[in-house]
Amino acid sequence: MTTLGLIGSGNIGGTLARLAVAAGLDVVVSNSRGPETLAELVAELGPRARAATAVEAAAAGDIVVVTVPLKNYRQVPVQPLAGKVVIDTNNYYPDRDGTFPELEDGTTTSSELLQRHLPTSKVVKSFNNIFYPHLAALARPSGAPDRSALPIAGDDADAKKAAAELLDTLGYDTVDIGSLNESWRSQPNTPAYGDPYAADLPFWEHPAAPAAADKIRAALAAAQR
Repeated sequence: MTTLGLIGSGNIGGTLARLAVAAGLDVVVSNSRGPETLAELVAELGPRARAATAVEAAAAGDIVVVTVPLKNYRQVPVQPLAGKVVIDTNNYYPDRDGTFPELEDGTTTSSELLQRHLPTSKVVKSFNNIFYPHLAALARPSGAPDRSALPIAGDDADAKKAAAELLDTLGYDTVDIGSLNESWRSQPNTPAYGDPYAADLPFWEHPAAPAAADKIRAALAAAQR
């Protein structure tokens, strides 16, 4: 791939844009407020980046990251994402998103909701379990002894392979959780959420610490509903 599209350019989206540009990719960033509000980010990112509408970012990306609040997932454009790999970074936070009964009772996951909204796309869950400053700090070249791993989940094997290749480009190894239905294992209030990547707890108050694949696998296996 050569171009990463971003629908949502907040803490996670902006961090991924920076990692992508550093890795030599082109990025097209978007948000709900309009391209003109992203001028500062684009200026920081340099000539490999441009701002666009969500529809334009969806169309331009070889892979597209959706990083918007869950309550807004139905606003993600459907047609321009047809046939594409879509990486979903989102988590369910009831205080922000309101109550989703099907998420409360565990009958589905937030990424399965996005997959239903995007029936012709291939959704892969990732980047949702790491605090954005840690995501920025822990990227390492392939083969580095202190490289960290991030979970991915998805229903399409080829899509997960493409997502893993993107993660490798951005500086991370991959741990495959399984299907989107299993993606709850990396969501908030599980052992794999935030804690493995921090030097101490609470994770949001402490610097980053590398978390290799074995550590992430153990955290995922310890998750309980």
